[in-house]
This record gives sequence, structure tokens and C-alpha cells, in this order.
Amino acid sequence: MSKATLIRTSLCVLGIATALSACSTDDPAAAANNAAGATNDAEAVSMDGRRFLSQPLVTEIFTADPSAHVFNGKIYIYASHDVDAGIPDDDLGTQYAMHDYRVLEMEKIGGPVKVGGVALDVKDVPWAAKQMWAPDAAFKDGTYYLYFPAKDKDGIFHIGVATSSNPMGPFKAEPKPIAGSFSMDPNVFTDTDGTSYMYFGGIWGGQLQNWANGKYDASIGVTDLKADDKPALMPKVAKMSPDMKSYAEAPRDAQILDEKGQPLLGGDHERRFFEGAWMYKRGDTYYLTYSTGDTHFLVYATGKSPYGPFTYRGKIMEPVQGWTTHHSIVDWGGKTWLFYHDTQISGKNHLRNVKVTELTFNPDGTIQTINPFRD
Repeated sequence: MSKATLIRTSLCVLGIATALSACSTDDPAAAANNAAGATNDAEAVSMDGRRFLSQPLVTEIFTADPSAHVFNGKIYIYASHDVDAGIPDDDLGTQYAMHDYRVLEMEKIGGPVKVGGVALDVKDVPWAAKQMWAPDAAFKDGTYYLYFPAKDKDGIFHIGVATSSNPMGPFKAEPKPIAGSFSMDPNVFTDTDGTSYMYFGGIWGGQLQNWANGKYDASIGVTDLKADDKPALMPKVAKMSPDMKSYAEAPRDAQILDEKGQPLLGGDHERRFFEGAWMYKRGDTYYLTYSTGDTHFLVYATGKSPYGPFTYRGKIMEPVQGWTTHHSIVDWGGKTWLFYHDTQISGKNHLRNVKVTELTFNPDGTIQTINPFRD
């Protein structure tokens, strides 16, 4: 029995998936369309018997990698749009074959979620060929900016930018990627002084290791990083130019240190950076949050400058169902919220669903670790 069938069976037994087609089909997209996401007043059971903490925000499409922002008093979520291309899982993420973006709109946490039309399609990006992975967005002087990674026609990831007068798009892409950009997972953070910075990078399928020597080297493989006693590859950070379409400087390492002030090692898979950097500021403290990848944690490090260095502090979230973990953090309604994804609907690593839950800080500024399941 497939993972998707197991999940649907659990939902049907509980009476959560009420549509007949959701209880009879082997098509995960049909399950999503019909009822398999469960309702807010009923908790779905995962494959190992645990109950999910949160329910999917939308079920009519598969969404992942949520970058949440507050624009004009509403929450907009810039997410990957997962599709099933029939590609088997591998370490380089070939199965993640997304080709367009759809923006989600919420007026309040727990309220209805609007799914926008196609915000940007790879066919409308002159330089891009495939794999429109995790995006982000920013707003400045009446223009909304969509930042996105994609592979060019040589199979190399770069980061592009597209603009719109509407937060939900459609967006028009620049004809070329951002000069000096590489790898994936852009996050654009605007500080309280109005200066914006882009954080980016991801190892393995994100190709960050291929740029370790300053230029793309296809010969560097996954196994070169899996048991490394050298300093880990770090996420990159670069100040944005005033036009928000280019870097004002060459990207540099956003260095992550251990409690002794030493760089985290590549072999420290429970703490080292893998992908999905997100910058969040609280008071005078900068929280660099990210995914550890193959150990499936969301973790954080803190610093006193947007450039770092950042000291590792601990976990934000224990592993979710599914291989990848990607997130964003936003303040709304006097609380702080963590947007994340898992595979509750499909049971497949490349068909994910966006969720949200509250993020709680202790009085000393540390973050309480979230368990994505109710025991």
C-alpha cells in the first residue's frame, strides 16, 4: 500500500475525508482536491499513529516552501507549486519539478485562504529552463518583487527577480538572473533602517557545494559533503541595491558558529546549514533560521548584525512528515507565526502542503521547540 493510500485510509476511518472520491482514489491530487486535508476541527492521523499539529492551508493544489509577508494588512504566502512529474526521488531533488508560482492570500490566521492565479511560469522567464524552487518576495515604492531560483539551460541554478504592481501578480521577469547569483532559496530581509539583504544557498541539489571555489564546478558531488570534518558551507548574504534587482556587493558567508565560537563542521548534520535560510529580527537580535536537510530539523542562530556571525542556539521544529523542511516567520496580530510544510495530503516527498503554527519565545529570547505532531 502506498503512503498516500495509508494517509487517506486513516482519514476515511476517522470520517475526516468525507468525499467518496477521496476515500477511493489512488491519485493524491484528487485526494487533495476532494477532502484529504482534513478540517480545522478534526485532527488527521499520520502513518505512525500521531496526530498532526496543524492542517493544510489549502488542499486544491500542492504548495511548499512558504515565504510569508504582511502587505497592506493581509498575509501573502509566496510558495512553491508542487507537481507530480513522475520522477523518482534522488539526493539532487530531481523529483521537485515545479514550473510556476501561485500566491496565497489570508486576511487573518485561521481564516479563508485565497489561491491566486499563475503568478509566474518558467516559460515566461527568458533565461530559465526548469525547477522553479522556493521563492521569496519584497515590497518597495509601490512595486512587489518576486525572487526565485531556477535552473538555466545548462542545468545551473541562478536567482531571478520579477516585478508586479499587485502582490499576487502576475509578475514580469527580468531577462537575465541577478548578476553574481547562484544556488537557491532566496530570502530578502529588509532591516529597520530600510536596507535590504538577500540570504541564499542550499547544498546537494541546491548546488552550493559546486560554487565552493568561487566558480561552478560540476565535479563536486554529494558524497564530498556527507562526512566532512572541515567547516561547513555557509549560507550567503549580500546587500541589495536600491533598485532591488541587483546586489550592491559580492555575496559573503553568513557564518554560523558553535557555542565556543568555532564554525560548525560539515559533518555536524544536526546543526549545520543545508538550505532554506530565513532572517527574522526581534528587538536588536537577528535570528538566522534554516533547515538542516538530511536530519530534518528547523534550527536557528542569533547575531547582532545582518551579516553575522551567528551563534547556533537550538531547534525551532522537530522533523515533519516528509523529507524537506522549509519555513518562514512573520509577526501578525500580536503573535509570531511559523509557516512550514509537510506531506500530510500525499505522503510523497515532492507533493507537499503549507501549514502555520504559533512560534513562542522565552523571556531570554530563545525559541520553544515545536513538535509538528500531537502525541
